[in-house]
Amino acid sequence: MLHMRAIVPPDRTDEVCRALADCDGATNIVLVRGAALAPSGDLVTGDVARESANEVLDALQELGVDRDGSIALERIDLSMSQVAERAERRAPGHGDDAVVWDELDRQVTEGMAMTWSFIAFLVLATQLAAIAALIDSPILVVGAMVLGPEFAAVAAICYGLVRLQARYIVTAVRTLVVGFVIAIVATYVCALVSRWVGVIEISELPADRPLTAFIYSPDRWSFIVALLAGAAGVLSLTAGKSSTLVGVFISVTTVPAAGNLGVALALRHVSEIEGSLTQLGVNFGGMIIAGTVTLFVQRVVWGIVLRRRESLTSTGRPVRPRVRPPDRRL
Repeated sequence: MLHMRAIVPPDRTDEVCRALADCDGATNIVLVRGAALAPSGDLVTGDVARESANEVLDALQELGVDRDGSIALERIDLSMSQVAERAERRAPGHGDDAVVWDELDRQVTEGMAMTWSFIAFLVLATQLAAIAALIDSPILVVGAMVLGPEFAAVAAICYGLVRLQARYIVTAVRTLVVGFVIAIVATYVCALVSRWVGVIEISELPADRPLTAFIYSPDRWSFIVALLAGAAGVLSLTAGKSSTLVGVFISVTTVPAAGNLGVALALRHVSEIEGSLTQLGVNFGGMIIAGTVTLFVQRVVWGIVLRRRESLTSTGRPVRPRVRPPDRRL
């Protein structure tokens, strides 16, 4: 369940309350007239099933509440309410399958922004990957993968392609290109300085690296892994399961390839430069393709769920609630 808090202009309060009352997935609706000071208005709160969130948000936005008031949604960690459970059962589909588009919009908007923290994390992750390449350490490769912040920008590209909004694509691509160029240049400079002061030698990036050779040796499995990671990453964002993103981070080798590229440029290992660039392209291409397809499929499937619900309602047939498993507590 999600908790909704809205500050509503007084002339639209009754319409907002009516829209919430008509929504099968909304319950625990509370109205406090004149409670809000800035912006001024009435306070309307309620609990909304995740699968009904788009319906509620669309209704409030059509009434201009987002423009003249305020709308906020937050996740409820624990809800002990039989009426809330009934609302969840009445709502169409399942909460994990629902994509709250406004929530995803905020996530990708924040993720595609080129901030100092984004650049810092990417530079640090690329530096770790460069050290991993020098000492052939798979543990440092994993650390660099987890530290890399690039997937949010990749998700923004997928979102822009599905919603046909070019600004997301352009902004996310610019963030990725600029961010990786800065990270690779920083790694290249550090590698040059280390070479000049004698910390590393030109022979310290051998062609035979059994533990980390996959960084610069892309094959068909690299593309398959990128496809799976892209699909899993988008699903974790849309289902609100951020913990599974760690698995996505340690599946693709974008940051390790960038780190290896910086070192290979400094030490003039031409073959590894080409392999690292190919690895970057394969990973980004696979993630964008799979992420876009996943979002598109979710959009189509959820549209079918909603149309089926509307057809059942229009024919007068009751929508069958989800059956809960029996309580087996002793």
